Amino acid sequence: MARPLLITPGDPLGIGPEVACRALRDHRGPPAVLVGDHAAIERAADAAGLSLTRVDGPSEDGVVDGTIPLWDPGDADEPVEVAAIRAAVKACLDGSASGLVTGPIHKARLAARGFGFPGHTDFLGHLCGVDRPVMAFVGGRLKVALVTVHLPLRAVPDALTTDAVLHTVRVAHHALRHQLGLASPRLAVCGLNPHAGDDGLLGHEDRDLVAPAVLAARAEGLDARGPISAEGAFLAAMRDEVDLVVAMYHDQGLAPLKAVDFGKSVNWTLGLPIVRTSVDHGTADDLVGTGRADPSSMQAAIALAARLVR
Repeated sequence: MARPLLITPGDPLGIGPEVACRALRDHRGPPAVLVGDHAAIERAADAAGLSLTRVDGPSEDGVVDGTIPLWDPGDADEPVEVAAIRAAVKACLDGSASGLVTGPIHKARLAARGFGFPGHTDFLGHLCGVDRPVMAFVGGRLKVALVTVHLPLRAVPDALTTDAVLHTVRVAHHALRHQLGLASPRLAVCGLNPHAGDDGLLGHEDRDLVAPAVLAARAEGLDARGPISAEGAFLAAMRDEVDLVVAMYHDQGLAPLKAVDFGKSVNWTLGLPIVRTSVDHGTADDLVGTGRADPSSMQAAIALAARLVR
């Protein structure tokens, strides 16, 4: 039996259970196991016409054909969505599961309950013993990797270093070449400031921090170009002149990506010892129970995870 993909729908109060169940109705890929709050997932499965079988782990032994296994590893000591991620990562690390697909978590609700991480990416890095996982998005017309992630905008310049930019370029290049199979990945590296700083006129970060990282990457034989103004980098990506854009901060990368590819792009965490993909949207509390939640990003995340584990 093939090792299953584990799917954690995320916040039980959001649309994650709905989009996960709807995405699995016509699933034809590797075996999948839903991991999370059984009550929320069972309600969503009923609405989607999906049959479930309760299990105690990622093994598919004894599962009836035509049903999806449901594993609830809930722990009274932490929110169920956090317990699900923790259990799923452990199963991937010990080899009993092939990869992880995650639904959206609600960062503010979790923070109010004592969750000490700003999002999935940092928590996954902690669980996997990886200091600097890289958040990337692929699947649509654009591919993006982020140097900084969930930071207030005023904190970004202080967090930006030559080492951080170079690390992101290296990790993204490796993933494109060795996991997506691009023979010679081309990366456009955005500047932090308008016009990539205009040689120091609009800020020193691009000249002093970003440019040295690009030069170091090129010295290693990587096709990295920049620093380039963000509009120039994304225009080059839309024209297929580069394969991926390295953005300095969250909205610099995700605003154009979601304008072009929302619902098609997949959040892919690079640099982990496991495969992890995710949806490109949040919990969308206002859509819960309306039937209007779109499962296409979850379907794309499952499809990419299946491709990567192969």
